[in-house]
Amino acid sequence: MPLDHVALFVPHSSFTSILAWYDDALAPLGYKRKDFIPDQLIGMSCDGLTYDFWIHRKDETARPPVHFAFKAKDRAMVQAFWDQGIKAGGEGNGEPGIRSMYHEHYFAAYVKDPCGNSIEVVVQTPE
Repeated sequence: MPLDHVALFVPHSSFTSILAWYDDALAPLGYKRKDFIPDQLIGMSCDGLTYDFWIHRKDETARPPVHFAFKAKDRAMVQAFWDQGIKAGGEGNGEPGIRSMYHEHYFAAYVKDPCGNSIEVVVQTPE
């Protein structure tokens, strides 16, 4: 499956300057940002509907994990990823379910891989 989105994690002290940099650098590509959680989580989109690039503010000393989201065909695929990811030794980081803070059809599951990276599988269409 193709990637759905990518997230960067940046220290609090750099958050404002990083946002300004990405605002400028990605403007030629048509990206604009939306604050989902002000001063903590922003999404960037070319069409105002699909947010495929995210920036999260983290503590200064936190090891920045990597976050990837794979696009699923349906909710059953999201559930299968969750089941297999846990069975294979991953750590649950968000059970399958709707994430309404993004939108009403955002159905995702999150599993941390053995190195602590956050892997998400998501479907964003109505069931």
